[in-house]
Amino acid sequence: MNHHNAAFWSDSPSPQENRNTTLHLFCYFDQLSFSENKYTMVLQCLYKGDMAMHFSWYKQPFREKPNLISTIYKYDKYATFYHEFKDNPRFSVQSSNGVNHLSISDIKGSDSATYYCGSAHSNVVEFGKGTILNVKGISNSMSVLQQPVSESVQPGYSVTLNCTIHTETCAGGHSVYWFRHGSGESRPGIIYTHGDRSYQCEKSSEAGSPTQRCVYNLPKRNLSLSDAGTYYCAVASCGEILFGDGTKLDIHEMGNIKGFILSGGDIQVATEVDMRILVLLSIIRTGVLLCCLTIIFLIYLIRK
Repeated sequence: MNHHNAAFWSDSPSPQENRNTTLHLFCYFDQLSFSENKYTMVLQCLYKGDMAMHFSWYKQPFREKPNLISTIYKYDKYATFYHEFKDNPRFSVQSSNGVNHLSISDIKGSDSATYYCGSAHSNVVEFGKGTILNVKGISNSMSVLQQPVSESVQPGYSVTLNCTIHTETCAGGHSVYWFRHGSGESRPGIIYTHGDRSYQCEKSSEAGSPTQRCVYNLPKRNLSLSDAGTYYCAVASCGEILFGDGTKLDIHEMGNIKGFILSGGDIQVATEVDMRILVLLSIIRTGVLLCCLTIIFLIYLIRK
């Protein structure tokens, strides 16, 4: 039994972005169809306002231009599909007042992409911010491992994130992307791509195996607080996109550094509170030492 899992991030524009029609685009499992052990995914697009008359759906695969999926007039019952989506029973549009949902049945790896819902009025087309759809579990020969799972450093330090990929060798090669999902951000943003660097990979030693192992590093130098977040590595290969589980990067500032403690040969950073305690202990120790020296000196004088 082959089950397909989908991972996604979504966002909704604020009313300031579209004063006449507000698009609220989000994605969720509307229904799970177990006929033929396949999933059906519904991408929802809700809109408010009376100005928009035409609505559309676009699909944008990684590193490709957006492709028009469908258009529908506000008062029409059925949508018009284009290109490879025309006469494709896997794609359908559910439309009614304030609703323009895109349904994709029999989810495949090639469905992985960013989907945009758009509205048109007065020769102006406006879009929601899109939904990234990532279909997992399609190929058992493809995996992404990220190390470390988490890392905690101070501002100004450097760290290297690691992404190890096991993937099939394809004629079109593969591309690797890095995303960062910062705290308070609604969706990850792409920060770096390695492009096609298949020459860096090592092919499997097993005879006849089409798999290869590739290692990619993302160095982050002179870190600041704004670099904190979860970093995801993703590989696009053989018509599929697979994400790693992510590396959480925490960046913490320490207290005001006032000095150092030398203890057993190790250097430990002392904060302002530590220094106050050290000064007090130093005064006490000095006082005790002076008292001992005074007593010893008096004993010496008496015996003399």
